[in-house]
Amino acid sequence: MAHPVLETHGLTIRFGGHVAVNGVSCAFAPGTLTAIVGPNGAGKTTYFNLISGQLKASAGRVSLFGEDVTRLSAPQRTHRGIGRAFQLTNLFPRLTVLENVRLAVQSRAGRGRDLWSMWGQHVELIEKAEHTLHRVGMAGRRDTIVSALPHGDQRKLEVAILLALEPDVFMFDEPTAGMSVDEVPVILELIEHIKALGDKTVLLVEHKMDVVQSLADRIIVLHQGELVADGDPASVIASPIVQEAYLGVAAHA
Repeated sequence: MAHPVLETHGLTIRFGGHVAVNGVSCAFAPGTLTAIVGPNGAGKTTYFNLISGQLKASAGRVSLFGEDVTRLSAPQRTHRGIGRAFQLTNLFPRLTVLENVRLAVQSRAGRGRDLWSMWGQHVELIEKAEHTLHRVGMAGRRDTIVSALPHGDQRKLEVAILLALEPDVFMFDEPTAGMSVDEVPVILELIEHIKALGDKTVLLVEHKMDVVQSLADRIIVLHQGELVADGDPASVIASPIVQEAYLGVAAHA
């Protein structure tokens, strides 16, 4: 495996007496897409929250390009290259679709640049935002106020914002949730494109096993907060612990 971009080392979080994620160690390489699966309450989204900085670990650490980022806030981790799309949309509801994406483009462009230079590139930023909207099939919605968007379009907009941030690590938490059958292929093709770039690391939490099998190079399985399986999709899905814990099929003696 190529040198990992992202690693978790013994990552653990406790809520009172409950251990939601328990000592999870995992490494994620560039150019790979890892699906994180498990039954409801397995700790998948909590694990995502620990990686992206929404939650502080009780023990263990997170490394990005070999640097310990465990103590950094979520915005600081975003600045370093960890991009997160949320299971629940995280948008500016009173702004237009284009304004939401432009802010993300501006944030990305602002790394190491001053406000005057960004203002000079104002037209360029808008053009880049419009191009990003076109990629997710939302160019026709550019002037719509976000609060007026149906749920599926809000999910697509969130993916557009993540694309505009150009992170090194893309984290998708059930990206197709709430979308119509017609909308799903647009998002899946985008995720496939990101993976095909070869230098990005993609993590995907997804319940739909057909989506997982079509996209993932690797599956890791969480159960009761612990990492219980890790490998290529075919072997992991066929393993007795996954058949029993995730798919609800009784393991044969």
